[in-house]
Amino acid sequence: MDTTLTKLEFESMLFVRHLTLTAARRTGRDLDRSAYTILSCLDDDRAMSMGELSEVLSLDASTLSRQTTAMLRSKLLERIPDPDGGMARKYRSTSLGQARLREACAANISVLDEVTASWSPEQRDTLAQLLGRFNRGIEDLDHRPWPRPAALEIQI
Repeated sequence: MDTTLTKLEFESMLFVRHLTLTAARRTGRDLDRSAYTILSCLDDDRAMSMGELSEVLSLDASTLSRQTTAMLRSKLLERIPDPDGGMARKYRSTSLGQARLREACAANISVLDEVTASWSPEQRDTLAQLLGRFNRGIEDLDHRPWPRPAALEIQI
């Protein structure tokens, strides 16, 4: 087994775990990972149907239905008619959902800023570039590009 790939797998798992838990401890709030991911898909006032979310997230309808139902109850999401006139209703984040996502992102960024405070801007940029390349590689394997806000597009 390739030791480097074993380390990469382990460190990527820890990266997500450390970032999520540390940010949640600092804010006293925990936006669970499924809500964070769904809200991220719906950022920038984007609306998506259950089928579109299922495709992007690679989740079956029953799993996604449980997650969106909980988010509807928590007022993080709302269902709206298709803005393009289609038959399927779409999900859109509410102002509360957007605020909770911004809060979670800000907490994550604060942790990243503190952890990389001694890094040069070039080192931070290199990490962002490599993570972007890594994630796009995974997306290419599945032929499922992640919807990225235009402002965050990283050239690789």
